[in-house]
Amino acid sequence: MFECRNMPQSIKQKSALLCFAILIAGLAAGGVMAQPERIVRSFGDIAKKVEPAVVSIDTKSKVAQPVAKETPAPGDSDDIMDFFRRQLPQRPVYAVGSGFIVDKSGYVITNAHVIGNAARITVKLDSGEELEARVVGTDEETDLAVLKIDAHRDLPFIKFGDSAKAEVGDWVLAIGSPFGLTKTVTAGIISQTRRRSPSANAFQKFIQTDAAINPGNSGGPLVNMDGDVIGINSQIATATGDYNGVGFAFPSNESAIVYSQIVKNGKVRRGYLGAYLDSVKAEFARVYGLREANGAIVTDIRDKQSAAALAGLQIGDVIIEFNGQTVESAQDMITKVAATPPDQAVSIVFLREQGANLDRKTASIKLGERPSNSRSSADDGDRRRLPINGANEEQKPFGLTLTELTPPLAEKYRLEGLKGLVVKEINPASFIADVKNALGGAALGEGDLIQRINRVSVTDLKAFNNMVSRLKVGDAVVLHVRAYNPQTRAVQLEIVQFTVK
Repeated sequence: MFECRNMPQSIKQKSALLCFAILIAGLAAGGVMAQPERIVRSFGDIAKKVEPAVVSIDTKSKVAQPVAKETPAPGDSDDIMDFFRRQLPQRPVYAVGSGFIVDKSGYVITNAHVIGNAARITVKLDSGEELEARVVGTDEETDLAVLKIDAHRDLPFIKFGDSAKAEVGDWVLAIGSPFGLTKTVTAGIISQTRRRSPSANAFQKFIQTDAAINPGNSGGPLVNMDGDVIGINSQIATATGDYNGVGFAFPSNESAIVYSQIVKNGKVRRGYLGAYLDSVKAEFARVYGLREANGAIVTDIRDKQSAAALAGLQIGDVIIEFNGQTVESAQDMITKVAATPPDQAVSIVFLREQGANLDRKTASIKLGERPSNSRSSADDGDRRRLPINGANEEQKPFGLTLTELTPPLAEKYRLEGLKGLVVKEINPASFIADVKNALGGAALGEGDLIQRINRVSVTDLKAFNNMVSRLKVGDAVVLHVRAYNPQTRAVQLEIVQFTVK
């Protein structure tokens, strides 16, 4: 501590100033030291607020993955067909992603690619519960999907924030299930807004962040320091497939529009002009004497019944205004049109070349509906809710395609001298595809021979189907199965046990 008595006045003044400077510096340092502590506390508070509404999404694909049953050993036949006969081509493919609940009734939003081609979708809640989900609808253009789960109670949910208020440098948290590790929280800042990723389409401008986003994070929320969702984690820029510090989240404002349309209509309806467009650049503006490099140039109109053709637009026209708003570029025009409901009349202002001049013209256009290559999952009705015994109970009990054993099949699967039903195919969407054997692998595979069900011998499809038809959900089933084991090179008995679901 400084002692100021018995000092000359000038020295006392200098000492006082020094003391004051040290005090200010100390307070400033204290503030700097306190800031990280406050942020850490805020991260914890946000995580506690948001995590109950974040879910993990497990999917089982409709497309099965080939798995080799046996590798030819030295001395075996080198006939290539013999090798293919040893293939077990149908094993379900599993994947994991993230999502979050946006309504207490159980609406969940995620990425469309998370649930793409899924035969079964399971949503795991923060409480540990697992619920089967149905797809309300998907939007290919924004890679978003809405799911519905029925928990028969109000569920915790989180709200969309205002992504337009997000600024570069703001703190954000990404929450999800990277690599299947549920309830993982990572922190970072917003690196950029309205960013186009290398694989983005016309409707995707992302919030870029350096918060760690890895495979499995897709569909999870990016939240601000108020705990509101400002983005949906969708893509990463990486050469390895893992985190490189560049992640992309689709903004919440656009997500909220997509969500509301899917819940209302089962799909997103966008306006459609029906013209190919290019942007006015500086060179075009100079050549054509435009004051600014704004506008969208019509480069082609192929559909003569499109909105553009019916309104009289021609190749070479430069659209400069849409419903009173300046058109900045072709992308801006596409965005404005898509954001307008189909069948709505809009006014446009365009320039048309007449000799050395560009004449200013106006037109009223009734927009069409933008076509999509994807079908709304709502069109599928409840086909995702698969029946217990697969698509056709009589022909495919438990989701199994069975056939009676014939001499050629007995030779193919090395089941000579036996009787029973051969497993020809397993529906990856059926619950029996998830039944495991003692080693944790799939209990049934192509070429397996079912000989008994619940202590009754079966040699024909009719007898097996009759047995299955008497079973109900919750009943226990024991199958006696014979299968060729490539390790022992012998046909072994396997006991397959499961409960009907």
